[in-house]
Amino acid sequence: MKSRVSTSRTIDAFQARAVDIDTVDLDQLHALSIGVGWPHRAEDWQFLRDVGHGIVAHDEIGRVLGSAMWFPHGSDFATVGMVITSPRLQARGTAQWLMKRAFSECKGRNLRLNATRAARKLYVSLGFRPESTVFQRQGEARRSDEMPNPPEGADLRRLGDADLGAIAELDARPFGASRVELLTALFHQSIGFGLYRDGRLEAFALCRPFGRGHVVGPVVASNDKDAIVVVAPHVTAHEGEFLRVDTHLADGEFCTFVASSGLALFDTVTTMSLGGTFLDPNERSGGMPRTYGLASQALG
Repeated sequence: MKSRVSTSRTIDAFQARAVDIDTVDLDQLHALSIGVGWPHRAEDWQFLRDVGHGIVAHDEIGRVLGSAMWFPHGSDFATVGMVITSPRLQARGTAQWLMKRAFSECKGRNLRLNATRAARKLYVSLGFRPESTVFQRQGEARRSDEMPNPPEGADLRRLGDADLGAIAELDARPFGASRVELLTALFHQSIGFGLYRDGRLEAFALCRPFGRGHVVGPVVASNDKDAIVVVAPHVTAHEGEFLRVDTHLADGEFCTFVASSGLALFDTVTTMSLGGTFLDPNERSGGMPRTYGLASQALG
């Protein structure tokens, strides 16, 4: 059950109050993200509210001043995201206030988030440590003349509800926690392709509407070739349209494929953690599955 929070803080000359994000009008949340140049649609905000928890700061006349959300996975882990305040209010401690409220709701959990350059100093002050860079790649999808075929002995197919258990199991290994509820919600908004060998799922990629177009993620595979094979159908399906992939991968065949598919580097953020361990997909060894594409920067 989602908790209802309500605390107050004096900011500038007015009193701000923190309330549960579900009590705030969706249009106000949408305006908040537009104000900082984030691409989230109202529908994206609603999805995040459906799968997570959050608080919003607003003033006496109901203007939204900031937000923070968290997304629990299992009993001891959560990702933090949608931490938004104006630069002026962040300098006055609004973001830190919201984060401490989120901390109190996530007590006892290991945490992970993706920090913008502007927010990184704040998270360091709260005890988070930098782990890896996320490369936000996006653009008009372009289909290559030589799209990859499945490796010999492997079967590429469209994923259905019967594959959800295998998707959640494969995803949990590199992510570090089971997020079956989130993946189920994502799956019902997505088209997915999976690579099977001997009846076992070894790679998958989901793609759903988000922001200016579509986002591919999560993507999980044990090597670059398998990751390319499950992402390629999404590039083909959205040729000429806006497509986005958020990845920790800095180089290699997968990055070359993504770039050649029209998805240029747009921005970077820093993955940071508080407690727990982070498995960097750039360390490709031992044939272990890696997270090649994030579900989103908020969800990890």
